[in-house]
Amino acid sequence: VADHARELAKHTHLDIATITGGVAYMNHAEVFSENQDIVVATTGRLLQYIKEENFDCRAVETLILDEADRMLDMGFAQDIETIAGETRWRKQTMLFSATLEGDAIKDFAERLLEEPVEVSATPSTRERKKIHQWYYRADDIEHKTALLIHLLKQPEATRSIVFVRKRERVHELAAKLHEAGINTCWLEGEMVQIKRNEAIKRLTDGRVNVLIATDVAARGIDIPDVSHVFNFDMPRTADIYLHRIGRTGRAGKKGIAISLVEAHDHLLLGKIGRYVEEPLKARVIDELRPKTRAPSE
Repeated sequence: VADHARELAKHTHLDIATITGGVAYMNHAEVFSENQDIVVATTGRLLQYIKEENFDCRAVETLILDEADRMLDMGFAQDIETIAGETRWRKQTMLFSATLEGDAIKDFAERLLEEPVEVSATPSTRERKKIHQWYYRADDIEHKTALLIHLLKQPEATRSIVFVRKRERVHELAAKLHEAGINTCWLEGEMVQIKRNEAIKRLTDGRVNVLIATDVAARGIDIPDVSHVFNFDMPRTADIYLHRIGRTGRAGKKGIAISLVEAHDHLLLGKIGRYVEEPLKARVIDELRPKTRAPSE
C-alpha cells in the first residue's frame, strides 16, 4: 500500500511513512520525529505505539481501514475499535472490504461509521474471466502432493503461490517439494519483517518460482506476475477463496487458479461456484487419476 501511495504522490509534497511489526523501534523514529501526511500501519504495532504514547492520534484527520473483512477474520476487531476510539478527533472514516457479506462486517461498519454511504464496485465480466479456475480431485494428502508437484513442473507455471491452511503444513510441503527438485520460499505467521521481505524478494527476483503461504501470512502482500494460485488446502469460506485467487490475473494479465479437492472439500465447491458466479469444473491428469469416486452432490 505504501509503495503505491508513494508512486501516486511522487509529484506532490506528501510525506508517507510505514509502521509494521518485525521492525525495530529505531527504524520508526522518523515517523514520530517528523510530520507525516500518510501513515500506513499494521494494527498491532500501531496500537503498541499508541499505548506507549509515541504516536499522536489527535493529528489524524482520516482513518482508512483496508481489507476490513480479513482483519475481522483474523480477530483484529478489538484492536481496530481501540484505534478508532483513540483517533476520535478525525473528520472521516473509510472502510474497504472485498465483500460485505454476513452480519459481522455490517455490524462492525455500523459501530465504526456514522451515517455511512456505501459504494460498491463489481468487476466486469471481462475482468473476472481473466482468471481461469478449475479443480482436481485428490484421494488423500499423498495424491494431492503428487498432483501439485506435477502441476508446478509444467513450463507455464512461471510464478506460483501455494496456499495452505496451517503453519505446520508450510514446512511439510516445502520439504516434499524440495525432494521433488522444486525449491520454494514461504511465509508463515509471526515471521519477522526482514524474513518476510527476503522470502518475497527471492520470488520476485526469480531465485525460486514457488511461494507457500497461509492466509494470515499472505495478508497484504503484492507480488507481480503471479501465473498460478494453487489451493493445496481449500479455504474455510468462499470469500477467502476470492482473496486467494485475486493474487493472479492482475494488471490486465490472465491468471490460473487451481484447487486440489479431497472428499471433505466437495461441499465447498458449490458455495464457491455460486459466490464467484462461475461453477468450477473438474480436470483429470491421466497418470494421476483419482481411485475413489466423486462424492454425490
